[in-house]
Amino acid sequence: MRVLYTDPAWAIAGRDRPDPALAWVEREVFGPEVELDLGLYDDGYVTSGDAFLAYAEGADALVVYRCQVTPELLAVVKPSCRVIARSGVGLDNLNIPSLVEWGVYGFHVPDYCGDEVTTHTAALLLALERGVCVQDRLVKSRQWGIHAGGVPRRVAERSVGIVGFGRIGRASARKLQPFYDRVHAYDPYVAADVMAGHGVRHAGSLHDLLATVDAVVLHAELTDETDHLIDERALAAVKPGCLLVNTARGRLVDPGAVRGALDDGRLAGFASDVFSPEDPNRSAVTRELLTRDNVIVSSHRAFLSEESELSLRRRVAAGVRTVLVEDVPPIDGRVA
Repeated sequence: MRVLYTDPAWAIAGRDRPDPALAWVEREVFGPEVELDLGLYDDGYVTSGDAFLAYAEGADALVVYRCQVTPELLAVVKPSCRVIARSGVGLDNLNIPSLVEWGVYGFHVPDYCGDEVTTHTAALLLALERGVCVQDRLVKSRQWGIHAGGVPRRVAERSVGIVGFGRIGRASARKLQPFYDRVHAYDPYVAADVMAGHGVRHAGSLHDLLATVDAVVLHAELTDETDHLIDERALAAVKPGCLLVNTARGRLVDPGAVRGALDDGRLAGFASDVFSPEDPNRSAVTRELLTRDNVIVSSHRAFLSEESELSLRRRVAAGVRTVLVEDVPPIDGRVA
């Protein structure tokens, strides 16, 4: 049985091409029954086009990272492929409707990096609050000054809002509660009673949340409903001086709207681990955001730790093996 990992970032780890020696976790889980394929590589992973489709043909399982599961891909792998795993939390590139149509199992691992993402969220937000990155740059460039970069506000007298109150949103609330006076949340699919049980105040709408809180963190899933959820209309409602942090998905936020809100002072700062396109230097709008002192960015690594990466790899491999070897459906990576 052949398991094709289309674009495993861990298989490169600073090298110029995938290194099979790095796949020890997967070999440990799969055993000798499975042939492990680390993808088509040509100065970067090839995850689309005719060459990729021909390469994927005959795979019994796919593990995708950034690779998009398209109807064309499913058409060439369906005769043999029984399961497609998303190596990560999000579902946006799994193409669930097409998986259902073609009768292929699909799963992700929604809970492997909650500690890492929420810690990263708090780090970005508090760095904005305290002007840490501005001070770091100024002092290192011989511009030492206590008041340089502005005077921070007292966080203990402020409120923070969370958009998306699933696993990560709830863990984020727990980590932010010691810093902020009040934590609010908006999630149309979570009852107010659940939020109350976590010591969080329920917001009846996104508008109500944005108009109320002093800082907002995004933990929503990317769907058709949430694509550009934070747009010009949404940001028109924000409380002046609000901070915005995105560690979820780049397309939750319209970067042009963020730029406008920063320009007119509705937003006092923006921090993001995620963009669309993924490297913000590849877009004129997001590249301009990078020049601003009140913008902090990182390279889509909020999920990352040695422990989380190994756990994800082991659970993905175990889920795929469950289907191929044991003929049992996977359950969101909760198999190890």
